[in-house]
Amino acid sequence: MSLLTEDADPLFKQPRAERPAFATGLLLDAQDFTDEQTYHRGRLARALAFLAGGGTLAGLRVEYVPPATGQVEEIRVQPGLAVDRLGRLVELLRPACIRLDVWFTAMRAAQGGAQLTGAAYGNLARFISPRFGTPAPTLPANGVVADVYLRFGACPVGLSSSFATGPFDALNAVSTSRLRDAYELQLVPRAALDDSYSGLPLPPAAAVLGNPAGSATDRRNALQDAVLSAYGGTGHVGGNGDFGRSAEQPTGVDPSAVFLARVLIPVTVAAGSPPVRSATAPLVDNFGRRFLPPAALFAQWAGA
Repeated sequence: MSLLTEDADPLFKQPRAERPAFATGLLLDAQDFTDEQTYHRGRLARALAFLAGGGTLAGLRVEYVPPATGQVEEIRVQPGLAVDRLGRLVELLRPACIRLDVWFTAMRAAQGGAQLTGAAYGNLARFISPRFGTPAPTLPANGVVADVYLRFGACPVGLSSSFATGPFDALNAVSTSRLRDAYELQLVPRAALDDSYSGLPLPPAAAVLGNPAGSATDRRNALQDAVLSAYGGTGHVGGNGDFGRSAEQPTGVDPSAVFLARVLIPVTVAAGSPPVRSATAPLVDNFGRRFLPPAALFAQWAGA
């Protein structure tokens, strides 16, 4: 099954909140029914984008699976649920994987391995999350930094008889009758990282929400000010302007995609040639992502 392009979803165009108005005798076409679905999908996505934002709702732990008898080497994503930056739900009902050996070989062959070379670094402690770095893990001397992204995709799954479209006169044509909400996993080498830019999602806005150790009044004021300043005209369904990329999304990644994890692939580096994998197992940092804990978890954490 193939996925439609990212801009094929009407929500990607950030449509206005207009719903069809029906009347007896009104002539309807396929666009009217599409607009009806788009309105309801857009309102739900708008609510989720502002209530939760893009990130992980449940599950989606990323793991390294070493090669073994009957088992290929994988970067495996466990089942789970996320909200993308447009507010769409992206769900994995079963484990999904990327074959790491195949991926690395393809990256070495593409453009002379330029992407791998650009994503190979020393001093990898600069590019991991605070939790993954406490206590300090044993990091390789050199490694390729690659990030796992999950993007929403629609998959045509049904065909039904229909009239032919275009300059044809036929009654035996078929058209797609169902679109299944699906997903795509991407493992992307991260070039251009440095001490001032780790490529990870931005942390919670401590400067906006104030000092957590401050007084209750100061924290209340900071929270209220943050809510009053939170409405933006872009980046959400129904907004205006371009849908820009967030801090963790390089060019070539769907700007609505969800960052899941960072993979550190140990390599040896030689001048003039692409990196070569070493025998050390890759490391997976699951904690740089945005987590979206439900209200029930907050209540339990607070002792309610």
